[in-house]
Amino acid sequence: MIARIQAQMNTGNLEFIENKGQWDTAMTYRADIPNGNFFLQKHGFSVLLQSSSDMDALRLYMHGHSSQTANTGVSPEKTSVNDVSPMKKVERGYGGYGAAPPARNELTMHSHLYQVEFVNSLDGVQISGDKPLDTYNNYFIGNDSSKWASNCRTYQAVIYKNIYPNIDLRYYTENGRLKYDLIIHPGGNPGDIILRYKGADKLTVKAHQVTVFTSVGEVKESIPHTYQFSKDGNKDLACRYVAGADNTVHFRLDSYSKSATVVIDPTLVFSSFTGSHSDNWGYTATYDNSGNFYSGSIVLNSIPNDGGNGFLASPGAYQSRFQGGNAAKTDDGTYQYDIAIMKFSSNGVNRLYATYVGGAGNEQPHSMIVDNAGNLVIAGRTSSSNYPTVSTATGKDSLKGGYDIILTKLNATGSRLIGSRIIGGSSNDGVNIAPKYSDNIVPMGESSLRLNYGDDGRSEVILDNGGNVYLASCTSSTDFPVTANAFQKTNAGKQDAVFIKTSPDLGTILASSYIGGNSDDAAFALALSPLTNDIYIAGGTSSNNLPGTGNGTVVSAANQGGIDGFLSVLSNDGGTLRRTSYFGTAGTEVLYGVQFDNLGFPYIMGTTTGAWPVINAAFSQPNGKQFIAKLKPDLSAYVYSTVFGKGAAYPDISPTAFLVDRCQNVYVAGWGGGIETEGNGQAVYHNSRTTGLTVTPDAIKKTTDGDDFYFFVMKRDAASQLYGSFFGQDGGPVGDHVDGGTSRFDKQGIIYEAICANCYGGGSFQTTPGVWATRNGTGSLGCNLAAVKIAFNFAGVAADPRSLINGRYDSSGCVPLDVLFVDTVRNAKKYIWSFGDGTPDSITTAFQVLHTYNLVGNYRVRLIAIDSSTCNISDTAYLNIRVRTDKANLDFDITKLPPCQSLNYQFDNKSTPPAGKPFLPGSFTWNFGDGSSAAGTSPILHSYAAAGTYPVSLILADTNYCNSPDSLTIILRVSPVVKAQFEVPDGCAPYIAVFNNTSLAGQQFFWDFGDGTSSTDMNPVHLYNTTGTYTISLLVVDSNTCNISDSTTRTIQVHAKPTAGFSTTPVPAEYNTPTVFYNNATGATHYIWLFGDGDSTVKNGSDTVIHQYQQTGSFNACLIAMNQYGCSDTSCHPVQALINPLLDVPNAFTPGRFGQNSIIRVKGFGIAGMTWKIYNRWGQVVFQSNNPNYGWDGTWKGTPQPMDVYVYTLEANYFDGTKTSRKGDITLIR
Repeated sequence: MIARIQAQMNTGNLEFIENKGQWDTAMTYRADIPNGNFFLQKHGFSVLLQSSSDMDALRLYMHGHSSQTANTGVSPEKTSVNDVSPMKKVERGYGGYGAAPPARNELTMHSHLYQVEFVNSLDGVQISGDKPLDTYNNYFIGNDSSKWASNCRTYQAVIYKNIYPNIDLRYYTENGRLKYDLIIHPGGNPGDIILRYKGADKLTVKAHQVTVFTSVGEVKESIPHTYQFSKDGNKDLACRYVAGADNTVHFRLDSYSKSATVVIDPTLVFSSFTGSHSDNWGYTATYDNSGNFYSGSIVLNSIPNDGGNGFLASPGAYQSRFQGGNAAKTDDGTYQYDIAIMKFSSNGVNRLYATYVGGAGNEQPHSMIVDNAGNLVIAGRTSSSNYPTVSTATGKDSLKGGYDIILTKLNATGSRLIGSRIIGGSSNDGVNIAPKYSDNIVPMGESSLRLNYGDDGRSEVILDNGGNVYLASCTSSTDFPVTANAFQKTNAGKQDAVFIKTSPDLGTILASSYIGGNSDDAAFALALSPLTNDIYIAGGTSSNNLPGTGNGTVVSAANQGGIDGFLSVLSNDGGTLRRTSYFGTAGTEVLYGVQFDNLGFPYIMGTTTGAWPVINAAFSQPNGKQFIAKLKPDLSAYVYSTVFGKGAAYPDISPTAFLVDRCQNVYVAGWGGGIETEGNGQAVYHNSRTTGLTVTPDAIKKTTDGDDFYFFVMKRDAASQLYGSFFGQDGGPVGDHVDGGTSRFDKQGIIYEAICANCYGGGSFQTTPGVWATRNGTGSLGCNLAAVKIAFNFAGVAADPRSLINGRYDSSGCVPLDVLFVDTVRNAKKYIWSFGDGTPDSITTAFQVLHTYNLVGNYRVRLIAIDSSTCNISDTAYLNIRVRTDKANLDFDITKLPPCQSLNYQFDNKSTPPAGKPFLPGSFTWNFGDGSSAAGTSPILHSYAAAGTYPVSLILADTNYCNSPDSLTIILRVSPVVKAQFEVPDGCAPYIAVFNNTSLAGQQFFWDFGDGTSSTDMNPVHLYNTTGTYTISLLVVDSNTCNISDSTTRTIQVHAKPTAGFSTTPVPAEYNTPTVFYNNATGATHYIWLFGDGDSTVKNGSDTVIHQYQQTGSFNACLIAMNQYGCSDTSCHPVQALINPLLDVPNAFTPGRFGQNSIIRVKGFGIAGMTWKIYNRWGQVVFQSNNPNYGWDGTWKGTPQPMDVYVYTLEANYFDGTKTSRKGDITLIR
């Protein structure tokens, strides 16, 4: 049994650092979390949370910013860690857009520590790190050498063996979430597990959630999803939290087998906006092998004075600004927009890049996919005559009609195009029926292939193992470009589906063909058979003569009436249509997804308005309007077919993503409600909304306003519903939706969903703490794409090995060859690597292993990933490694050509090939560092347009050599005249100065550091041990320039550090007496006091500081002294405190006046938590507080209360575990 509990804190991937004496001995491991720390102890753990806004204020303070205000109010902020209210979120920058940083006076850091104790856990528990990292930390804390520790190992997880009898505990992070597993072996008793929470302001325990309230936020532990593993699969169990005495929490499970494993496993989420200040509509999303999230959206110039430039592209982006739009040309209403791409880190915390992609017209992204090198393929449409393209052997593509299809490939950093094509004819291509918001209202809804809002912009792009690109879309053009091998070369009716296959760089169109009959047809999805590599293309049709229906027995060879779904099977070269089947009823059907299981069976997913057949399915929902079917590979019959939904007349959702996982569970994502009409209600999309759809106990969101996303998981063979949940905001002017395009599940069953969210404000959309953008960047002026990533954890264990050679993904290299093998899935508990060279297998719990091949040969590497608690227990995958000896040695010379004023250079390739393998003309490419390149081995001439410093690279592009794609780079300084210049800041002694040489031109560099020492390095590093003023000189020599040499000097100051020191009274400590800290520092101007109990303060003067500790103990207090130059010194030593718990409440106060009597508070010592309520004479609660620092100002709901006598009740618990209660009265005097 595994009880897997998740704290709702977005942590990124935690690193657990062992304690070797550098910290308190009660601590075994420590991990840093955003704005706090996570401490592991022998019998539990502690969480230290810092106020997020105080942390931002401190960061800004330390960087020297100034402002009008500081965080000095009477009440610490009450921002929830999970709160999604836009008014409570801390944005990038202090307090959100336009907010001011804190004042440069006194700051207070609000912190809160709470503990979780595993009650009655065993003393003999064995604690060890798991999944070590190849790194360690060294600690030199203060002047006490006993607090110095070196070689402190870092782990990705920590295991506690036998914390209870036959029960283990494992701490780790998964998908950016802190989790701990309680692993209950046969003989273990879940009833032994008792969690006691200490130090929380308040604890609420409901069946589905534990919420820990602190003075700086909330932490929520969600309802565990619980199932038991057996040979027949996973059986869901009911599990709930139960509150016990003294803030304890228990698990309660219904009946289960005590000899099998039970998994209690909550759902995981990250959710972030793009933060765009421009109106930003969500379309599509995908992922890469590292779990990074790619969002595709459009940016509009609809906000006044914005110009569409508020998406805020990242530095070095391919396009950094809005390129324009032309709505009139495309009959697209008045909207003008470009594509916007953003890449998020795997935990959503960082933006890795953001770029525009567009031209002078309008662009949309409909589908995206990432190759193994991290390059992003975008499929969509454009109306721009100058949409950016990359030349091919046949020249550059150009726009042919109103809208044309685009295929664009961005490199891994989003900084340049690898390939880009415009493909189309003289009419609309990539447009299903007509664009949204067309001035000419066209059919939509039940009587049209535009069944849902956004269906005008549907297509799908996928890749094969060789990186070839496959696209399913549609066209209204009769002159759409087709290839010679096309099985259908002409448009057969109104609108036809189209299929396109290209080379990995998009440079060659390998296949292009119509697919259609005598009416409208559209292709929305495609997949490759894992057995035959045939292409399965799915969509919708109103034609009654689709080609391929007569090629053997199929489910239906005829249209059943109106609009039906269709599935066509093509040979991989696109030249043969093997067969086609209709899928329909007397109603309207469209296929929105096609996927394969690992045995080669195809599955289809779509929506219906008819009575879809239920065949061989234990699970179905009566009259459901979303269908899932498993087919025989030849389309001759159903293996099973079923439906889900509430049974309304129309579909509940517009599907956006579809998956069949390795355990043959089926996943569907989609949205309902949202936008239902266009043209001021003249046209209607038929949608029954999300109300009434079934959710499971572990749902992220159990209720809906009808306009939400819905996530559904069905157990293999249509046995049962594994999961159901809503996601989205409640209320607001516009519901959650997408404006076109599709999203994706990865192979592990993780959804990467793009949502057009929080349009025009109103509602509160759920984001997770610490992500890139926690609120809609437009405020209430527009929409933002929301990137939502959810792991459902039903897909079992997986193996997906990759090989890294010289830091890049590769499978070939030179002997001796060091290969880092990495499992990209990383969800196994054990890995068995077999390297194929006769060496022993490597059995490890780490997801990566380094291996060296010492002999030439071809090796088949096998990885077995194992987790016995999952539905498939293990997964096996292979890859091939080739070890060779044919290494090419790279070298080249650079010669400047006369005259000296010119910027012309000759590049001579001096590389030497291995014996018997001469270089060919295409063996090398040159990159001149200025955005231009060339190919060839003979002398290359190149002229630079301007002076500058350029990295020139010679790249071995020929894979006939084992070190391809090796490269050699030389820094070339180009200028007609040499100009010496450099940068170096002032510093603090001892100062390690790093010199940045920015000289123009230069072959030799002669440095004089002003202290009697010198260097000839290009960018030297130098240590100044003593304070003083140093004049540094640099002489630069370049015989290719007109002036040959130049020199410059610069003066720097090396400042003295301050000396930190302090003393305290009383010594020895006295009960309930504040500690007085005397500042003995010298040479400082401002000071940071860290009291060792989680509290801190910042001072600009050396005045005395008074701090009241709240519990008895020894605290490691520190003073950080800083001078006006930013130099700092730290002094720490233990401070003793003695606390005798007690409290009192004043009996009168005078609100509205200045002084300490204007606010009434609970006063006392050692108060760990409390509930204080004040009532008026009518029994109404006019004030409530859980924090002694938070008092009543005499108002209720903003209204001053009359002079009167008020009564109160007070329940409090102290840090020593004792409790007290009190009742009394308070006189309000005005």
